[in-house]
Amino acid sequence: MSGVAKVPRPPVALSTSSVYPERTPDAFEIAARLGYDGVEVMVYTDPVSQDADVLRRLQDYHQLPIVSVHAPSLLLTQRVWGREPWEKLRRAQDLAERVGARVVVLHPPFRWQRDYVRGFETGLAAMAEETDVIFAVENMYQLRAGGSEVVPYAPHWDPTALDVPNVTLDLSHTAASGSDALIMATELGSRLAHVHLADGTGSPAGPVPDEHLVPGRGSQPCGELLSLLPPSGYPGAVVVEVKTNRAPTREERMADLAESLAFARKHLAQPGRG
Repeated sequence: MSGVAKVPRPPVALSTSSVYPERTPDAFEIAARLGYDGVEVMVYTDPVSQDADVLRRLQDYHQLPIVSVHAPSLLLTQRVWGREPWEKLRRAQDLAERVGARVVVLHPPFRWQRDYVRGFETGLAAMAEETDVIFAVENMYQLRAGGSEVVPYAPHWDPTALDVPNVTLDLSHTAASGSDALIMATELGSRLAHVHLADGTGSPAGPVPDEHLVPGRGSQPCGELLSLLPPSGYPGAVVVEVKTNRAPTREERMADLAESLAFARKHLAQPGRG
């Protein structure tokens, strides 16, 4: 017998956003068919994504845990659960508690949400004291147009600059912001609670800065980052969050999601090798 202890590997989950324009139940079906370890539920206009009872039935039927809930932080979901940002977070927390999810993913406030911006760090800390659910603030990015830069988020798009205890690191967003994902992960240390696995080219000439490519198809150090997680004692999940909305067929969507899962498992199984 070998005397080398096995390093636990993080579970690899599928974000329901990765199957769009298919819906939340389809994500559970695809995740189960492909062998994912769990699901992250993106809360959006699909009623199922907001309904704890239906989500629990999907968990039971497919025997897949919900590892995280993504609060409706996008511009496209501004009217989901009303317009008040703290109410959205409270409802995301309640949903997470009811389905057994460990993490709520959220974005930094938009600059025009002035009251939310002013109380963001202290308010988040107060909420965290009332629940075992982890609120993990996601790194975002600047927007560039006509040679100028616009920052839509405050207090900052980069959570390493925020006084928050837990962070989600998204590798498509590091590409869009021109950040070094490995340096960001190192700076976060124990604050790194959740990872969104995707890729991006970081090309300012591209039509969409936030590409969410299948890992390995962009410029980000996806494999290297994954290889660093097990030996670091990383406690969270790795969630595949890629865009497949342009896949011509469901079979091609499934192939992209299978490739993403294989990529994650390969590099998580090779600690320190990238």
